[in-house]
Formats: sequence, structure tokens, C-alpha cells
Amino acid sequence: MRRRLLVTYLALIGGVLLALAVPLGLAYAQERTSELLLARRADATRLADLAEKAIQESDVTVLRAETTRYATLYGARVEIRRNAGTVLVATGGTVPGSAGPLRRALAGRTTERLPLVTPSGPDRVMIAEPVGSDAQVTGVVLLTAPTSAARTDVAWVWLALAVGAATTFALAVEAARRLARWTLRPVAELDAATEAIAQGRMTTRVAGTGGGPSELRRLEDRFNAMAEAVASSLDKQRAFISDASHELRTPLAVLSLQLENLRAHLTVSGTERYDQVMQEMDRIAALLEDLLTLGRIETTDTMLTGPTDLVTEFERRLRVWKEVAEVSGLALRTELPSALSTSCPADTLGRIADIAVDNAIKFVPRGGHVTVTLRGATTGHRGLSLKVEDDGPGLDAQELLAARNRFWRSSRHGGIDGSGLGLAIADELARAAGGTLELRARRPRGLVVEFRLPGGGQQPGPGQP
Repeated sequence: MRRRLLVTYLALIGGVLLALAVPLGLAYAQERTSELLLARRADATRLADLAEKAIQESDVTVLRAETTRYATLYGARVEIRRNAGTVLVATGGTVPGSAGPLRRALAGRTTERLPLVTPSGPDRVMIAEPVGSDAQVTGVVLLTAPTSAARTDVAWVWLALAVGAATTFALAVEAARRLARWTLRPVAELDAATEAIAQGRMTTRVAGTGGGPSELRRLEDRFNAMAEAVASSLDKQRAFISDASHELRTPLAVLSLQLENLRAHLTVSGTERYDQVMQEMDRIAALLEDLLTLGRIETTDTMLTGPTDLVTEFERRLRVWKEVAEVSGLALRTELPSALSTSCPADTLGRIADIAVDNAIKFVPRGGHVTVTLRGATTGHRGLSLKVEDDGPGLDAQELLAARNRFWRSSRHGGIDGSGLGLAIADELARAAGGTLELRARRPRGLVVEFRLPGGGQQPGPGQP
């Protein structure tokens, strides 16, 4: 936006400077041309008077001496002819291109205009002056004068105008740059604040340095007020969920303990109903734990430097899941690098893997396969990719869009335990770490859950070049 504003300012200023400098330059050139015409025409008139006297007295001695002196002094070419066309006096060389001016002068008309003198030319101008009166023209004076002095004057004036315009434009560029920066300073501050808030730093506010128009400063104040209201609302919401979940844990634990104490007093007919109640209690306890996890993720900065033995920690988690997968009749395969350097903490990476693998084990039928692939750089804090894919029933296009919503569960999997918060938690963990969580269908069937952390190149996995 600053560039467009600068271009607009400078285009307007450049147009104004051109509108002033070009007419001034042309006006001075026209004025200097008129001065040259008046001066040389006065000389031609004086020579015409001498020529008329020489023709009347049939003596050109004085006329020749005067024209020679004049041609030597001004570097001009002078040619005086009779009305019959014969040359009376010629000094300084021949006068080229005299047919048109000669005819006008013989008709009793003097030269009234010259071509515009500019630094590029013309080199000479011609002036034709009739000899005698309008009723009886006895001859004509043809005078070709150099324009070097006039062209030099015009060149200096044009140069001064160009330098002045360039200097003014340079000053205008600096002024426009400062004006654009001052005008757009609140916009830049708003942009930085909104970007920070979009990245999850909800405490960010516009600094309000005082620069910029008053309207934009008011917008900054209103933005801060809005951000404060939104942050306060989110904090209250998160606090309510966290507090409610935490406060419910104690009575839920007490209730579970009391129900377990009733097992010895149950009849055979009530055992099945008792087991159902205990399953619901376990499901409520898992739901509360997931809600607390979400609350902690949303209110805690998880961007911590990962440990150097991240792969070792990750392998330890996967060994546990391999045992769980074997019990469920599934094959869990892993493709891990020998070492990994990343800014993502091991706990974040492990929890995302736990959620994705747990879901796969829940929904993939016996005999299926689950593959966990980890890619990343071995040196420097660079990007990584964690991918968990299975060959289970997967999700359709609409389910893929809704799967990360809180408490969402597919209608096809209603009989499987779960709170509907797993992928929502994984998505929050990914965003808190500065990455993204992607869900997509696997071909020919199955689901792919991939966590990506932006960064540089990746290390090839096993079996890859």
C-alpha cells in the first residue's frame, strides 16, 4: 500500500512539475526567438535604408563596406538584390533557401516570425527586408544570422529548469516517503497486531506510537478495545471450561468410588446395568480429562525447544502403541530418522502421535495396518513432518471437514468409545507449535493424519534416496 501511495503522490508531483517547467521553457524559447527577430530585423532595416540610397546614387561603396563590417562582426551572411533579381552586394557567403523570403520581400512584406530557437537548432535564421516603399520596392535585403548565442541562452535556462525540477522532485520524493510512512504507520501497527493475534498471541495490542492521521489513531484505539474484549471473552470461556472440568473431577471420583463399593451388594440381574453405568463414568472421566487438556493447550505457550533425544522419546511412545496394536490384531510400522533437530517439543509431537495412532487402532479392523512416518532435518531448527496413515474405513469429504470440530463423531462409529475431542486437541497442539494438522483420504482406502511444522529440507526416511 505504501508503494501505491508513493506512486500516486509522485505521479501528481511529477505532473505538476512538468506542467510548470515545460511551458516555462517553451515560453522562454519563444521570447528569446522574438528578441533575435527584433534585433536582426532592425539590422536588416538599417541595411535596407543604405541599399535604397546606394541604388538611388548608383554607388555601393558605403553599402559594401557596411555589410562587410556587419558580416565580420556578427558572423552573418548578407545579400542585397535589386528587384530584377541581380545581386547588388553579397558578403559572408551565399544565402541558402532564399526563394520564399525573397518573394515575400519583393511583395513589400518583411519577415514577421522565425522558427522556434531551441538548444538543438536551427543553426541560422533568415530575415528578408524589402528595399524601398510599399508602392515601389527597388530591392531586397537577405540576412542570415547565426543563433548560437540564443541557443546557448535557451540551453542554460532549460538546464536551470531541469535542475530545479529534478531537485524539487527529489525533495518531493523524500517528503512523500515521509508522509506515506507517517500516514501508514497506524496501518502497519494494525497489520502487525492482527498477524500476532492470528498466530495465537492474544495479548498483543497496537503500540500506538502517535503517528498517522487522527482517524487511523482512533481506529487503533478501537482495535485495542475490541481485541481486549475478545481476549477477555475467550479467557472467561476457557476458564469456565477448565474450572468446570476440574471441579467435576472430585465429585465424579467420589461417585465412582461409591459405585464401586456397591458392587458387593448387587444381584446377578443388576450386574449388567452396573457395568454400563461404570462405562459411562469412565467415558465422562475421559471427557473431562480431554476438556482440561484443551484448556491447558489454549492457555499455555507450547513453543519450547525440543530435546536432543526427541527420536528416542518418540520411539519409546511407539513401542507402547505397537503392543496395543498387536493386542488389537493390527500391524504398526514406523519409519523414523536416526536423529532429529527441531523446535517442536517432544511432548507435543508425542501427543499428536498418540491421538492419531489411538484413533487408527480404534477404527481399523483386525488385520489392518498403521504406518507412522517422521521426517525432519538432522541439523538446525528446521521443519518436520509426522504422518500417521491407516487402511481402515477412513472418512468421506464432508467428514474430513468436520473431524477437527469439538465433540464431533461420525455417525458410522457411534458404538466406539471416544469423546470426540481427540483431533480437536491434536489440531490445537499443532497450531500452538506453529504448524498445521492435515486430514486427507488415503487411496485406495483409509485415513492420513499429517502434522507439518514449517521449515527447511527434510531427511530421507528408510528406503528413500
